[in-house]
Amino acid sequence: MGEQPEREPPEFPKHPGEPMRPVEDTTDADLHPRFWEAQLEAARRGSLAWGFAAFFIGYGGYYLTVLILNAARQSPAGGFDPTTPPNTGPLLLLAFAPNILLGLVPAVFSWWRGRGLRSDFGILPKRRDFKVGLACGGIALFGSWALTLVIIAISGPPPETDLARLMQGERTVWLFVFALFAFLGAPLTEELLMRGALWGALEHYRIPRYAILVLTALIFALIHQEVWRTPVLFFGGLAIGAARMITGRVAASMIAHATNNFLPALLLFAIAG
Repeated sequence: MGEQPEREPPEFPKHPGEPMRPVEDTTDADLHPRFWEAQLEAARRGSLAWGFAAFFIGYGGYYLTVLILNAARQSPAGGFDPTTPPNTGPLLLLAFAPNILLGLVPAVFSWWRGRGLRSDFGILPKRRDFKVGLACGGIALFGSWALTLVIIAISGPPPETDLARLMQGERTVWLFVFALFAFLGAPLTEELLMRGALWGALEHYRIPRYAILVLTALIFALIHQEVWRTPVLFFGGLAIGAARMITGRVAASMIAHATNNFLPALLLFAIAG
């Protein structure tokens, strides 16, 4: 093999007005031009192989807690007394208690097995996360609204839920707290589980990024266990997941998720006021 030529040092201007020599191009050919930002974030983050354990334990704890609460709220006589209806507001907020486990378990795994929430998930938002998150959240919001109108036109109005009954009552304080959690709490906990732990684990095992996007959106729709809204949730999950795929940070998908929940939360705030 021949000797490699020595690289010449960069030339600096000899006179104050002389332009500098152009620097050498340092673009990494292995980085995808569209997803270079997310690939750099993944390289800094390191292994999230523990993400599967965090996801299954987090969702398993959530589902078990839901079953326990549903069993506890059943009437001992197995019936319903219309003269003493249940206080829907506290029951509805109590149903959100298991949701905390969705984010708490990935957080504990990150502190225990990983490098912390900021490093493992990119939970501290940057200016870029706000731009991408708001754009993807807007797509999720208006796309889901249009899809909901189509579903209503085809299959009729959705079944009545505890939230619908709560909106017809006078317990405005519960509506306010519910709206606050829907706007801030749910995006934090659900994104740590879905686009944090699960996405990071799939990414660790080199699953193609578009397959991760579709798979996490599908699981996101199914874990809500709302058959009527499954197509809407799936579409929203795709748009929210796109923010995570573009930036490589959960902060972007959290902002997208909060944006998607903004108008429903605003409506509840208005009713509560």
